[in-house]
Amino acid sequence: MRNETLWEAKKRQNPGHSAWYISRFEAMREQGQDLDGEARLIDAMLPRGARILDAGCGPGRVGGELARRSHAVVGVDVDPELIDAARRDFPDLQWFVGDLAELDLPAAGVPEPFDLIVCAGNVMTFLAPGTAVDVLTRMREHLAADGRVVIGFGGNRGYAFESFIDDAAAAGLEVQQRFSTWDLRPFTPESDFLVAVLGRA
Repeated sequence: MRNETLWEAKKRQNPGHSAWYISRFEAMREQGQDLDGEARLIDAMLPRGARILDAGCGPGRVGGELARRSHAVVGVDVDPELIDAARRDFPDLQWFVGDLAELDLPAAGVPEPFDLIVCAGNVMTFLAPGTAVDVLTRMREHLAADGRVVIGFGGNRGYAFESFIDDAAAAGLEVQQRFSTWDLRPFTPESDFLVAVLGRA
């Protein structure tokens, strides 16, 4: 039996949390706020038509925008409610319900490796405790030989940046670059957000 993720625990304590999360971003988009910073960065790293995995895709905000920019996107999230929202807004894409610690897309009929895996939205801080190395290992296994993983999450959320770097190394990934924002501000010891670009060690 798999361990409950912290996102699932939050939802169990507050069953309306996913609906709030979906409506929050819908409202921000209606207000004209910029929600595509992650997608712009990922798009700039790849040629047209690249294969991208949106790991912890939520309602498809990042993956949907990347598909609009002519990439082949697959999304996975542990929350069926968020996946339903992604399927509603982006019905032409492949969205799967699943725990990233057990990621096995070939078993779901998606055998090809990915040119890039993006994991935004603090997903790493909502994993089941003790599963970060498993998640990162699964990502590496789904990555093309020269592919990259881009992960962003905030500090002060119970998962230290140093622990993440160690977990990535244990999973066979090495940090190639690190920034403090999705628009590539330099990472410093005072940074409270990390955007890490990783490749196979």
